[in-house]
Formats: sequence, C-alpha cells, structure tokens
Amino acid sequence: MQVVVVPSGDASVTLHDVEVASSTDGSPTDGSPDDGTVLVLDSTLVPEADLPDVVREREAAHDAPRWVWADTAAVYPSLLAAGARVARCWDLRLCRTILRNSALTAGTSYASAPRGPWDEARAVAVQDGLFDLAPRVALDAVAELRAQRAALAQAVADDGSPASGRLGLLLAAESAGALVAAEMTFAGVPWDAAEHDRILAEVLGPRPVAGFRPALLEAKLAEVREALGVTDLNPDSPAELLRQLRSAGLPVTSTRSWELREVDHPAVRPLLEYKKLSRLLTANGWHWLDTWVKDGRFRPVYVPGGVVTGRWASDGGGALQLPHAVRGAVRADPGWSLVVADAAQLEPRVLAAMSGDDAMARAGQAADMYEGMVAAGAVGTREQAKYGMLGAMYGGTSGESGRMLPRLTRAYPRAIGLVEHAARAGEHGDVVSTWLGRTSPRPATMAERAGEGGASDADQARDEDRARAHARTQARTWGRFTRNFVVQGSAAEWALCWMATLRGRLHALGGDSGTVTAGPHLAFFLHDEVMVHTPTHLATEVTRAVEESATEAGRLLFGDTAVEFRVSVATVDRYSDAK
Repeated sequence: MQVVVVPSGDASVTLHDVEVASSTDGSPTDGSPDDGTVLVLDSTLVPEADLPDVVREREAAHDAPRWVWADTAAVYPSLLAAGARVARCWDLRLCRTILRNSALTAGTSYASAPRGPWDEARAVAVQDGLFDLAPRVALDAVAELRAQRAALAQAVADDGSPASGRLGLLLAAESAGALVAAEMTFAGVPWDAAEHDRILAEVLGPRPVAGFRPALLEAKLAEVREALGVTDLNPDSPAELLRQLRSAGLPVTSTRSWELREVDHPAVRPLLEYKKLSRLLTANGWHWLDTWVKDGRFRPVYVPGGVVTGRWASDGGGALQLPHAVRGAVRADPGWSLVVADAAQLEPRVLAAMSGDDAMARAGQAADMYEGMVAAGAVGTREQAKYGMLGAMYGGTSGESGRMLPRLTRAYPRAIGLVEHAARAGEHGDVVSTWLGRTSPRPATMAERAGEGGASDADQARDEDRARAHARTQARTWGRFTRNFVVQGSAAEWALCWMATLRGRLHALGGDSGTVTAGPHLAFFLHDEVMVHTPTHLATEVTRAVEESATEAGRLLFGDTAVEFRVSVATVDRYSDAK
C-alpha cells in the first residue's frame, strides 16, 4: 500500500490510498519494477494538525505504507518534530529529476515533455505548519506518481536490460536518502560548544571583540608584514596581497597556496599558516559556532542528490567540509558512544563490481584493496596501487598515476576499460550512466563560431584553429568528468543503500520506539563515512549492523559479486579519536 500526501490549501491534507502494481520484498530500498498502474482505493481529508497521529497509527500497522509526497524536505521535518517517523517514502521531486534525465527513460514521453511546474517547484517547510502550500496546491501528486511509474515501466519494457531493472532501486534509494537526511538534521551531531571554543582559543587565541582578528592570527600577520617589509597589509584581499607579494619580488601569478609553496621567501611560511588559520576562523570559527550549534547539537542542512553524480551537498553549516581541527568538539552524550564507520577503498571496489573484473574483485577481497593489488603482483607498493587507481578513475596522466596506469591496465583490463570507455564517450559529447541509471548531463557546446564580421581568410583560419584547439581541450576535460562520473555516482548509490539498510537495522535495535533519537541513529554522513550516535551498551550490535549493512548494500547493487565491501569501524567518545 502507498499513501499519497497532498496539501489541500486549507490547513488540511488529503491522503490518497493507492495501489501500485508491483511485487515487493519490503526492503527499505526495494525498487521492484511494475506496469505503471496506480489505482486510488480511498481518499481521506485530514486536518494538518492530525497528520502526525495518522502517520504514527499507520506506521504501527502490520504492513506500514510507503508515503508518497512532493518533497521530503518540506513534509518530514514537521512530522519528526511531532514524534512521527516513517519507514519508507517516495520523493516525487527527487525521482522526477532522475527520470527526466536518465538515458534509460530518454525514449519516454515523460522525459521529453516540456518543463512544467513540477520541474520548478521545491516545497519548503514553514515554521508553523507542515507545508509551504502555495507552490503545491496546483500540483497533482497522484498524476505525477502515475507518470513516474509509467515512465519506469516503459523503460523496463523497451530496454529489457538488467540496467533498466535497476532504475527502480535508484528511485527507492534516493527517497530513502531523503528520509535519512531529514532525520540527521533533526537528530543533530552531538557537539560540545565549550570544547569548540577551547580549540579555537588554543589555535587562534581568545575570542576577539567583533571586527578584530584573534591574537594568534594577528601575530602571524605581523610575521608576514615583517618578512615583506610592509607596515600595512590586508591578506584577506587577494588583489592587495598579490600586489604586495609582487612588490616584494615574489614571482607569483596568484595567491593560491599551491603556487606559494613553490616560492622560496621568508614570507611564504607565515603566510601559508595565516591562510590556514584564517580558513578555520571563517569556516568554523565563533560565528559558525553561534549560528549552527544550539542545545548541544550541530544541525546542518543536507541536500540529497545535490551534485550531478548523486553525491550529497550541504545547504548550510558546511557539514561536508568539517575540518579535523574541530572534530574534537563532536562528543557523544553521557552514556552514549559514537560508532564511526568508513568504507575502505569504496570507489575501486565499486569499479571492480561494475566491470566484473575477476582479478580486481579478488584484490577487493582483502581488507586493504591496495595491498591486495600488491599481493597479486599488479604493482610493487601500496602507494603505487593507490595513485594508479586514482589516476585511472580521475584521469591523471602524469607522475606516478600515469606511470602505473599501463601496469593496472594489464592486470585489470575490464575495470580500466570501463572508465576508459566512459572517458571516450564524454570526449565525443555522449552521456554516461551510473550502475543504477543516473545519467550525466551533456557538455555545453564546445565549438566556437569564428571568422564572422568580414575577417580575412588568414585571420579566419587562425581563429578556427584556436576554436578547434579549445574544443579539444574542453572534450578532454569532459572526458575526465564522465570517466569519474560512472564510478563516483555508483559509489554514491552504494552509500545510499548502505544508509537505508542501516537506518532500518538501527531502528529495530532501538526497539521500534517510533522516534528517531530514542535509540541508536545516524547522526552524520560524508560520502563514504557514517557516524551513529548510540547508547554505549548497544555499540557492539551497532558495529555489527554497520558491517552487515555494507555487505547488504553490495548485494542490492551487484548481486552475487566476489567483491567484498569492507568498512573500518571505531567506537569512540570523540569524533577526533576515530582516525
């Protein structure tokens, strides 16, 4: 059973009980194919204030429904605040983005239809209600669900390949990720504000008066000024800093740290240290602490699918760029622990599973896949394996990466061939897709018009040569993007399935209390790393759940693969102690 939630515009919500023709195993990321049929069995008008009670009642039933709504980010936070948790949902906005752009649905009328209100709308939760009703009243969620299911069914019928059958799993996993994101924002990361202040004071000096630099930052600036022989310098202005550096005779073209490191001058070391301290102050200093940490919790805003590869982005708080310098402030509550898990060499393992490269899969059975490559004789050292694989997946052709690529190609021809094929597709302007079916955007027009306006034949020929050279450069750049897209995007899909499976296991460990924070729960996620905040007495069981969920995620995506998806797990009181 699925329940479509539609705001009615009068402080009420219409719940449509619908039946979707499909077979399902009840998995939190199940995406079984169907024939696109959506039947409305019943409709009920519910006062908005009563919706949390209705949700709790239906979730407690033997067969909890899948909730279908326009935007999880708009609906779910208020339900969580009222103590209502849901097990499954279908996020129409996120699913629409995937289906409108996937190569697997390109032949459907759904993908080719002109842009409409559903493409523009993004509901936002309001402080005193469940929905920002204005942009949603005119949108027919039942019709949109029908259209999405029909597009998915048509893709499976027309294509018939295993790839089209996997697309439903991607839609279910993306929707599950939206639930995880909302729950992590609601639960928050346990944060010791006093410890954060102590860390800042130790590194930067005591908290300064507004408008002034901390003492240690000011002292570092004094070193820079002395080394440059100037009395007045604002290093926070790139233009002024560059001018002063050149006046002092430094052969630099920018103020970027990597370029400064190449220069031998007394001002460079203190300047680099100043830039590092300044970044900490700007990104995670006292202003950040006052803004984002309340009542012992850091609550960032996650954006599932915020990057074209499917990776998450952050819409506030900078959660995906949390520096090691402040991780000591992330502390479990008394009687609780942090279980921090990191997927080992995730992208190479995903590449091995996608490509079906048996030799690389055997290397992936080792706890450290790079060491597995060394043991197999593919390369001589772990460092060579690491840099070689990074070069293969990201397009590195120089240095150690370029030197190792031929050896890796001989050892793992199917894996390296997969990313090489993706790169060639990108260079030719074609799209590529992840394992589950998320498709890359097409490159912008790379050719440039030249020779207009009555230019001479010689000038026109020169301009056309430049345009072709520029197009070749752009093509290579896009090829590097598509090379990595297929791997990074598929790794993001594995992570979604990992979190969705783990989310269900954690809830069961908490005794199905119905609330998110009563038991062990996901508190933080960063690409291939998760943090669970758990009562200490459950930490061992949580560790087992984390590991088993990683294995299950691999099975969901790749079936009976020889690749083992290993995770390193640490149970700590402070995040900084996890690594």
